[in-house]
Amino acid sequence: MTGNHAKLQRPRSRRAHDKVLDSAIVLFADNGIDATSIDSIAAHSGVSKATIYKHWSDKNALCLEAMGRIHGLDREAPKFDSGDLKQDFIDLLNHKPSEDQAQLRERLLPHLIAYGARNPEFGFAWRTRVMEPARKQATALLDRGIGQGVFPADLDKVVGLSLLLGPMVYKHIFRSVTPPPANLAEAVVEAFWRAFAVTSPAVTSAKKRR
Repeated sequence: MTGNHAKLQRPRSRRAHDKVLDSAIVLFADNGIDATSIDSIAAHSGVSKATIYKHWSDKNALCLEAMGRIHGLDREAPKFDSGDLKQDFIDLLNHKPSEDQAQLRERLLPHLIAYGARNPEFGFAWRTRVMEPARKQATALLDRGIGQGVFPADLDKVVGLSLLLGPMVYKHIFRSVTPPPANLAEAVVEAFWRAFAVTSPAVTSAKKRR
């Protein structure tokens, strides 16, 4: 294949890839993941079944990438480094994908939860993929806090991550049942600071003299 021919083929392949992802997202939201077949995605997208299987090994692989796209995981991760560690934690916990596809995400969430429950391997892969960026970023912030002396050197980071990220997961799963407070991220970070932030010797001495 010549260089010019390769250049012509790559954009066409990218367009087909994107058309399949867009169709899969719409069909998953409309019909559910279980009820959506590769055949139906091929028909909706106008991309042949054979071409789809050149891009993805199976429906689970296609679904993982489609869910990643709708949740913004195919974009560069934001950086939380404002110089204010507490605000960086709040911004991380408040971060969410762009609003332009919020309704689609809302419609997909129950299908995604149900499909993941029936397909444990897929569920594990999805939870790992969606949580890993936030887990890495929160770990980096905890390490920064330890390095700055804000948190103790022996802070259990596994527990810390659970306490910071757990409430936000709860918020997304149960918000239709129990609407969370608008300032949930701020409240979680404030509670974490009260529990783990190192009290400076000057503050401790002043409290003892009272």
